[in-house]
Amino acid sequence: MRAELRDKKIFAWALYDWANSAFATVVLAGFFPILFKEHWNAGVDAVTSTHRLGNANSFASLVVVFLAPVLGSIADRGGARKRFLLFFTAMAIVMTGALWWVERGEWLMAAVLYGVAQIGFSGGLAFYDSLLVAVADRKRLDFVSAYGYSLGYLGGGLLFSANVWMVLQPERFGFADGGEAARFAFLTVAGWWTLFAIPVFLFVPEPARAGGAGSGSAVRDGLRQLVETLRHIRSLRSVWMFLLAYWFYIDGVDTIIRMAVDYGLSIGFKSTDLITALLLVQFVGFPAALAFGWLGERIGPKRGIYLALVVYAGITLGATMMSEVSEFYAMAMVIGLVQGGIQALSRSYYAALIPPDKAGEFFGFYNMLGKFAAVIGPALMGLITLWFGNPRIGILSILVLFMVGAVLLHFVEEPARERA
Repeated sequence: MRAELRDKKIFAWALYDWANSAFATVVLAGFFPILFKEHWNAGVDAVTSTHRLGNANSFASLVVVFLAPVLGSIADRGGARKRFLLFFTAMAIVMTGALWWVERGEWLMAAVLYGVAQIGFSGGLAFYDSLLVAVADRKRLDFVSAYGYSLGYLGGGLLFSANVWMVLQPERFGFADGGEAARFAFLTVAGWWTLFAIPVFLFVPEPARAGGAGSGSAVRDGLRQLVETLRHIRSLRSVWMFLLAYWFYIDGVDTIIRMAVDYGLSIGFKSTDLITALLLVQFVGFPAALAFGWLGERIGPKRGIYLALVVYAGITLGATMMSEVSEFYAMAMVIGLVQGGIQALSRSYYAALIPPDKAGEFFGFYNMLGKFAAVIGPALMGLITLWFGNPRIGILSILVLFMVGAVLLHFVEEPARERA
C-alpha cells in the first residue's frame, strides 16, 4: 500500500472530497436540474427553464469570482484557511437542506437557495484546495490530488445510489412520489456533508500565518496582499498562462457537469434514465481518477490534461448527434473516465507551479477563474439554446472552449518537478 494511503492527514483531507462530492453529484449534476425543470418550473417550456438554470449557475459563479481571490489572500495572511472552509461549508449545508421545503412552482426561491449553496460549495473549495500543499510534498501532489477526487466519486456515487433507489421506489421509503423522494435527497446531502467534513478540521494542520498577522488586521493585510499577488502572478509567466488555459477548458468541463441532465431532458430523455447515467459517471470516475493520478506521475500532468481534452471534444461533438438513451449512457461512461482526471491533474499541476507559502491566495485565483468560466459557459449555452430554440446548437458552443484551452496550455512551461 502506498504511504499516502496510510497518512492520517492525507486521508482526512481527501475525505472532504468524499463529503462535498455529495453536493456536486446529487444536487448540482443530479436532482436539482430535474426538479428545477419538472417541479419548480412546472408548466414552463423547456427552453425557458434551461435559460433560468443557466442564469442561476452563472450568478452563483459570478459571486465566487469576486470573493475567491480576496478570501484566499485573507486566509493566508491570517492563518485561517480552515475557519473559512468551515464557514462556507456550513453555508452550503444549510442552504442545501432548505431546498426540501421549497414548494412546487417556486422556481425563484429554489434558484436563490441553490445559488447560495453553490457559493458556499465553491468558496470552500478555494480553502480546501489550498490545504493540498499542507498535506503533500511536491513529489506526491498528482497522486494525492487524484486520491481526493477518487474518494469524491466513490462517496458521491454511494449516496447518489441510495437516493436513486428512493426516487425509483418511493413507496418503499414512505414517500408519496419520486419528486418528494428527490427533494428529501437534499436533506441526506446536508447530513452526509456534515458528518464526513469533520476529519479535515480535526486532523489537517493549519498552515502557518504569513507575516504573523493578527485576526484584527487580517482583512486589511489580506486586501493589500491581493494587489501584491496580482503583480506576482503577472511576473510568473507559467502561472498566468496556465490560469488562462484553465479558464477556457474548465468552462467546458463545468458546463457539461451542470447542464448535461438539463440537455438530456430537453432532447426528450426520461429523468430516470438520466440519473442512472449519472451513477455510471460516479463509479467509472472512482478508479479512473486514481488512474489519472498514476498517469500524471508517468507521462506528466500536462500530457494527461491534453488526453482528457481530446476526449471532451469528442464527447461534445457526439452529444449534438445523440438520439438514443443508450448513447447518453455511453457518453456518461466516457465522461467518467476523464472528468476526475482533468480536475485532479489541473489542481496538482497548478500546485507545482505556485509558491507553497501563498497557496491560499493563488488557489483563490485558480478558483476565481474556474468560476468565472462557469459564469460564461452555462449562460452561453442557455442563451444560444434560447436564441436558436435548439439545445443541440447550444451544447456545440462548448467545443471552442476546449480548443482554445488546449492551444493556450501548449505555452505553459513545465514546472521544475517535471523537468527534473
